[in-house]
Amino acid sequence: MEPMNYLEELLTRYPVLTSIKDDIKEAYEILENCYKNGGKLLIAGNGGSCADAEHIVGELMKGFIKPRAVSAEFAEKLTEADPVRGGELAVKLQGGLPAIALTGHPGLSTAYLNDVDGNLIYAQQTYGYGKEGDVLLGISTSGNSKNIMYAMTAAKAMGMKTIGLTGRDGGELKETADVSIVVPEKETFKIQELHLPVYHALCLMLEERFF
Repeated sequence: MEPMNYLEELLTRYPVLTSIKDDIKEAYEILENCYKNGGKLLIAGNGGSCADAEHIVGELMKGFIKPRAVSAEFAEKLTEADPVRGGELAVKLQGGLPAIALTGHPGLSTAYLNDVDGNLIYAQQTYGYGKEGDVLLGISTSGNSKNIMYAMTAAKAMGMKTIGLTGRDGGELKETADVSIVVPEKETFKIQELHLPVYHALCLMLEERFF
């Protein structure tokens, strides 16, 4: 199955998203290029969008609908490293697309909140984890979350690509990100209900491309 077939399937199931097809496609192309060149994805969000950030990592860092078996060469290296544990790892490990949710790390986050500025926690992690060629995905239903916007600024300064996933009128995020996927809803819970199928489709497209 071609990656773009998942996009067409998404639009068949959710016709309301047809108007943002090109934005979803552009976001996929940014992510594809990132992973093709050895980069990683950083994801930030608040509340329900925090949960979405963790959800996306779960789909990218292990098999989503494919098993993603390790290569025969790496399986051999695992067995050489440890004949017992290596054999089990060779069977059970799965290929991953590197992704970090900036929503965890409570020790770091609370220290930075206490010592510096809570609005800059995601920006600090972006600066610490990111590098040129990586991608920052900021999820904000309003498009105006302060901590997301600070992280976007840090990412741009570092030469990272940026994607916004939002709703309503897109807010500041729409004007700042390299591409913004603005789902056509106004209420927070309805925006979040459309975010999930969008990022599921992106994860499926990436898995199809790389595995």
